[in-house]
Amino acid sequence: ALKRMLNFNVPPVKNSTGEPVWKVLIYDRFGQDIISPLLSVKELRDMGITLHLLLHSDRDAIPDVPAVYFVMPTEENIDRMCQDLRNQLYESYYLNFISAISRSKLEDIANAAIGANAVTQVAKVFDQYLNFITLEDDMFILCNQNKELVSYRAINRPDITDTEMETIMDTIVDSLFCFFVTLGAIPIIRCSRGTAAEMVAVKLDKKLRENLRDARNSLFTGDTLGAGQFSFQRPLLVLVDRNIDLATPLHHTWTYQALVHDVLDFHLNRVNLEESAGTESSPAGARPKKKNKKSYDLTASDKFWQKHKGSPFPEVAESVQQELESYRAQEDEVKRLKSIMGIEGEDEGAISMLSDNTAKLTSAVSSLPELLEKKRLIDLHTNVATAVLEHIKTRKLDVYFEYEEKIMSKSTLDKSLLDMISDPDAGTPEDKMRLFLIYYISSAQAPSEVDLEQYKKALLDAGCNLAPLSYVKQWKAFTKMASAPTSYGNATPKPLGLFSRVMNTGSQFVMEGVKNLVLKQQVSSKTEIL
Repeated sequence: ALKRMLNFNVPPVKNSTGEPVWKVLIYDRFGQDIISPLLSVKELRDMGITLHLLLHSDRDAIPDVPAVYFVMPTEENIDRMCQDLRNQLYESYYLNFISAISRSKLEDIANAAIGANAVTQVAKVFDQYLNFITLEDDMFILCNQNKELVSYRAINRPDITDTEMETIMDTIVDSLFCFFVTLGAIPIIRCSRGTAAEMVAVKLDKKLRENLRDARNSLFTGDTLGAGQFSFQRPLLVLVDRNIDLATPLHHTWTYQALVHDVLDFHLNRVNLEESAGTESSPAGARPKKKNKKSYDLTASDKFWQKHKGSPFPEVAESVQQELESYRAQEDEVKRLKSIMGIEGEDEGAISMLSDNTAKLTSAVSSLPELLEKKRLIDLHTNVATAVLEHIKTRKLDVYFEYEEKIMSKSTLDKSLLDMISDPDAGTPEDKMRLFLIYYISSAQAPSEVDLEQYKKALLDAGCNLAPLSYVKQWKAFTKMASAPTSYGNATPKPLGLFSRVMNTGSQFVMEGVKNLVLKQQVSSKTEIL
């Protein structure tokens, strides 16, 4: 859908050898978030985008180039677009709105175009219905900007008004509607009753039905979208309230992608790392060196990420090490061939070796770009995995993960919860709070007041903020979860002891003291609902 939009809303022709039409892309922060996980700067350039600029930045006039706009239809965005028309910034304007624009705002643009004598320059105006962010082929989020406005906290605030709740529901419904328009399919909707999920389901159902009733303008019958409503393969949309499974988002994780998301600064498939400053000491009185920030994109084109993002962390460390060894072997082979090619003297053996090795070197040189890409990915994952490992070691995340799994699967605990909370070396105050909340949510019987006071004191001594506990306490009493606590299946991880190959001295990852835990399949409460 984005590629069609960037091609002036005409489906791009595959394998066309002609030059693309050069153009400028203007987006707001919402548009930027939608495009950046899907299209790289190189891909944009291949589609003729020479410049991509934020709508509200200072932009110079480029009068002989068409501009493609991709923005939310907000009041301030519309005002700025009208200003662009008045200032005659570009040759022609292709206006694409992320969500449907209202009639009154469309009239504002029309009036500005008439006033600026630029009606002929506004080439196309489209509602794109792309108000959601695609992170992977089968994973989407609704928004990144102002995401706290549609968060769990926003919906469950005790002081929320009806109008605020309506606005939140409308925002969620708009994004889900956009998703199904883009997919070109009408879903079968299932939801849990009496919750926010039901409100969303009812509103979405109404919006879909209204659109289908208007046969002339229906978004699900166009040629471009495939036979959406006539398809027998309708997707199932399951809307679930977060409250049915509150322990899982608090749970410490053990797979690569989940750990990166939990402990590092990871947004929209990009991880930002602070490189530790060099060890050399700076002279007395000098300013401390600034830490370098590095960004890495973890995308679908990264084969290592695709293969290992769901693997337990020790396996990932081992795989990085194996990749590194195989890369070094290939590199040594190229170096060896190079040195042989530099043979001097007319030795007959050397001449025959030379003809053999010429073919080998030719193939080695042709695989050089692949080798360089492999090296880039190894460096990337070495840095990311090392940063994750530092967190695991300093916060004892392996211990937390194993302990929480035991709590959630009702297994016997080898260490008392009070000892875990009181241990000054294990984790941050937030880690301890997460652990205790999981215990509180998962236990069939809430701890007695005496025990609870003891836990509270230990948590306060560890530097925890007790506000989350008081919320969960009220929530549990309100939902009467104690009578039917969520079952998390019987899935205790098995420690395998320290692993062999990664422990060798040549490894990049000194995993000493970190448990090698293997994940077991477990049935989540959401699966049971399905």
